[in-house]
Formats: sequence, C-alpha cells, structure tokens
Amino acid sequence: MNERRYMRVANHMPPGHVRTPAYLRGKVGWVERTLGPFSNPEELAYGHAATSQPLMRIRFTMAEIWGAEAEHPNDTLDAEIYAHWLEPTDAPHAP
Repeated sequence: MNERRYMRVANHMPPGHVRTPAYLRGKVGWVERTLGPFSNPEELAYGHAATSQPLMRIRFTMAEIWGAEAEHPNDTLDAEIYAHWLEPTDAPHAP
C-alpha cells in the first residue's frame, strides 16, 4: 500500500498572473497523482521562455480548507498545482 505524500501549498501572495487559488495557500493536501511536466503558465503569461514544471493533482479535505465551518468535512476537492508552489510536509493537516 502506498503511503500518502502530504504537501503544503506555499502561502505566497505575489502580484501578477498566478495560477494557484488563494483559498488553498497554506493548506495541506496529499498527492493524488503527478500529471507530468508542463510549461509554467505563470512565465508564459508574460511572454517569457517557460521552464518545465511538474503539475500535481493535490487532494484536500473540506475540513482542511474551511475548518470547523465545513458542511461536509470529509468531502474532498482536487486542485492541479505546479510543484514550485508545493512544500513537502509530514503533517496531514495544517496547524
């Protein structure tokens, strides 16, 4: 059985074209799957030569995203997030 790889979404708030939803920043989810390398859209948006970044599907529980206010805390949301936004963590939930 594979163990879950937990990732925390970086809590950056940079200006400009950003493809990572603000409501997921700082939250912890697990890698549902790696989708492969793709050109970084944050660089492409400005006409720069884009580096290739792994794109990962990260699964979050509603409890992780919305806390005690989650209507269905065990339901999940999947988001595709580029690796440069992800930080490995051992914790299954954000502190």
